[in-house]
Amino acid sequence: MKWIPADIEMYNGAKDFVDTVLIPLAPISLDSQMKQSSSMYEFLAILSAEIERQFKGRILLMPSLTYLMEEERNYSYANSWAAKLRGNNFKHVFFLSCDSEWKRCESELEGGLIWIPSLPLEHLELAQARSLVSEQVRQVMEIFTLNWEKAI
Repeated sequence: MKWIPADIEMYNGAKDFVDTVLIPLAPISLDSQMKQSSSMYEFLAILSAEIERQFKGRILLMPSLTYLMEEERNYSYANSWAAKLRGNNFKHVFFLSCDSEWKRCESELEGGLIWIPSLPLEHLELAQARSLVSEQVRQVMEIFTLNWEKAI
């Protein structure tokens, strides 16, 4: 389910079944890394939308948490989101990022970190891009499934 009124209405009627939340972590840069951060953002948006589509009714896709690439990763801000979501009955909180810097503070995060390297989609044919994204989604699906099985 996406963070849009129609899906939130559906979520309100099915809260007992939606136990997982996905929060994309989107870097923004306005200097020499602008193109790289915009490429990461594009890939992250496409990937998270496809994950949401595959797991509609089980996952709530939150809006991206954006941050400046040049600054230290603020895990405490991300953790405040995770705590608030857990307080609202989400058993599984996952952060999705293409920024390898999040791996350095992964142990500080109060949610699972799914790190996937960004793939520059702008130079690919549509069929190639879909195939690459589908493969990444398959890997994320395995992570979710393993976590859900552990919780049973």
